[in-house]
Amino acid sequence: MLAHLITSLIASSTFGIIFNVPKKSLLKCGLVGMIGWMLYIFLFLRGVDAVYATLAASVLVAIISHIFAKVYKNPVIIYSIVGIIPLVPGGISYDAMRNFVENDYSTALPLAARAFMISGAIAFGLVISEVLNQLIIRRRKKV
Repeated sequence: MLAHLITSLIASSTFGIIFNVPKKSLLKCGLVGMIGWMLYIFLFLRGVDAVYATLAASVLVAIISHIFAKVYKNPVIIYSIVGIIPLVPGGISYDAMRNFVENDYSTALPLAARAFMISGAIAFGLVISEVLNQLIIRRRKKV
């Protein structure tokens, strides 16, 4: 688990550098990615399907991103984009494309469908969090 903690923190922070995140926010972005990845690993190792684990982790990443954005007065996209990097199904996508190129369609199609579902779970998780955030904002304005 310690290896997962360290590598997800480094991966998220490194992508923060690539995306020109302010230096003072790099560690915070890495923490968001690390927390999301830890929830994913926790659920996945408990037998939850990767799509559902990714959905839960992306919702958590987006919620933490909203909190960090408010606390540190930065745009939420800084934390959410960098935070979802560990969840992106790069290995599955690579394997799908490699099998397509090798004309092994019976292997490639399930892999591509899996990568598509995981990517959709990431997007859906971010949308769910944004909807919840907007509902909270509207409710506070009414009170």
